[in-house]
Amino acid sequence: MKPATVIAWRRRKFREYWAKLSGRPGPGRPPVAKEIQDLIRRMSELNVTWGSPRIRSELRMLGIDVAKSTVERYMVKRPKPASPTWRAFLANHVSCLASIDFFTVPTVRNRVLYVFVVLAHLRRRIVCFNVTEHPTAAWTSRQITEAFPCDTAPRYMIRDRDGIYGDVFRGRVKSMGIEEVLIAPRSPWQSPFVERVIGSIRRDCLDHVVVLSERHLRHVLTSYFGYYHGARCHMSLDGDAPEHREPQAATMGKVIEFPEVGGLHHRYERRAA
Repeated sequence: MKPATVIAWRRRKFREYWAKLSGRPGPGRPPVAKEIQDLIRRMSELNVTWGSPRIRSELRMLGIDVAKSTVERYMVKRPKPASPTWRAFLANHVSCLASIDFFTVPTVRNRVLYVFVVLAHLRRRIVCFNVTEHPTAAWTSRQITEAFPCDTAPRYMIRDRDGIYGDVFRGRVKSMGIEEVLIAPRSPWQSPFVERVIGSIRRDCLDHVVVLSERHLRHVLTSYFGYYHGARCHMSLDGDAPEHREPQAATMGKVIEFPEVGGLHHRYERRAA
């Protein structure tokens, strides 16, 4: 032991003695309540695809304001894939844009089902979806009509160059006053909004489900889209859901969890006892 060590001990003891007498609080942030720590851990355990920004947004909806670093400290640690960050369009054009796309889903009997999605960029709403085993241009054009009744059609529609969008489809879209914007061949990043949504559908739902049939897939997607629109926090919407959620104050009651999509995700609300 060196003399400097003894001197350092004496100085630290002196500081601790006078800090205790003065009654000053210690440095740093105030401690996080045990109840909030447990809630963060439970959210991250039950919702395996959620990251710290989404958990923080969910807590804010419950009247609990904590930093992102606090959430990362108490959530369950697990490897997570990198997420895309590229954006293609300016925010002031988002209200007049929509995107469409197909994606495939295999069934337990090795059939391939095609899911057609119509996404309105404003509020990231999925205005229409349908499932079929044999898509055609006529079938696809009917989905557009159902997605945008009356005068609700967007000014521009972004799509890829798939051959399914034939003359029947293009004629129907033109008659509705919609201008098609075609992305470059093999360039899905030029339509990032709908590609992002399809990725979320896979990561949040379909990657955890064995699809039995067309009817089963339609049921699963209907359940997920109900959660997607009414409860899921979106980073692009500043932590809000497509259907606006009012933040709840901490005085409104106890935090209650409600299973969504068969328990794959959970919705959290405050309810009075």
